[in-house]
Amino acid sequence: MKSVKAHIVRTLTTGTYLKCDDNSGAKILMIIGVQRYKGVRGRYPKAGVGDVVICSVKKGDPKMVGTVVKAVITRQRKEYRRFSGYRVSFEDNAAVVINEEGIPVGTEVKGVVAREAAERFPKVAGIAQGVV
Repeated sequence: MKSVKAHIVRTLTTGTYLKCDDNSGAKILMIIGVQRYKGVRGRYPKAGVGDVVICSVKKGDPKMVGTVVKAVITRQRKEYRRFSGYRVSFEDNAAVVINEEGIPVGTEVKGVVAREAAERFPKVAGIAQGVV
């Protein structure tokens, strides 16, 4: 996985609700785990922009509700600092559902995608409205 060119503050823990930003059928996701997270005993796993999380679908298409999916976080409310000096924050927490190979399940992303997530997942950036 490609490294991120920013100091991302990882504030999204297990139990956090995310807006699903694509047309895969899911509307609301809840984080139940974080891939590639190594922590100490008793500490909640946490994630930020560009991380892959394991989610449970809470609202959306009836056949998709309750399923466990992987998603990449595309936006977060908490500001983070890029190495150029800019501080970036968004108005909501959002994610895009992906499959095992990192290819998005939906065919379009409704909102913008952070540049850090777009560098790691170019297929997600290809179907997004914009990259910030």
